Amino acid sequence: MFQVLNAYLFQHRSISIPGLGTIYLETFSASVDVADRTILPPLYQFRFDKYFDSPDREFFAYIAAQRNVLDYEAIKWYNEFATDLRHRIRTEEKVDWEGVGTLRKGEGGNVVFEPAPPSGIFMAPAPALRVNRQNAQHTLLVGDQEKTNVEMNEWLLDEEEALRKKKRSWWIAALVLALLALIALGWHFYSKGWNIGNQNSLIILR
Repeated sequence: MFQVLNAYLFQHRSISIPGLGTIYLETFSASVDVADRTILPPLYQFRFDKYFDSPDREFFAYIAAQRNVLDYEAIKWYNEFATDLRHRIRTEEKVDWEGVGTLRKGEGGNVVFEPAPPSGIFMAPAPALRVNRQNAQHTLLVGDQEKTNVEMNEWLLDEEEALRKKKRSWWIAALVLALLALIALGWHFYSKGWNIGNQNSLIILR
């Protein structure tokens, strides 16, 4: 019986038990353990909610199909199963639900659910090694155009080269201007001598 219920639980993520509550299946995505260099598989664990215990019609249709009976017979059969399960919990104080957890009687007659330990979904941790591929080509979206990483690297290299040429051109222009200024000063001193200042004569009238 539990195999049929577990199949429904794994497919629909929850199963309600009249008079007891609902068991939920919660899943967690795969994660990366950087320290151990492994990829941990998706995990699942079970949670119990005692405040909701009404199965829906889809569940009874599933039971009817699995047992090859009419819907009303599936409802009657499942209610008897739930009654027997509640009785076992009260008298035996503990019922193991294979692969899901344990239902037991707690203080004040309340039902306590102890879930099975979290488990990987049919998978084991896998090694995660970083692989650096030299010259691996892939497509990048640049604005509204697609370019390969090789084209982008060439474009960046061209931009850097153009920037270096522009810097070199600026220094060359500055050196040419400085050289022209020195030539102009040299010509001035050559043609007019090294006298600096006002060369006009001052005539004093008495």
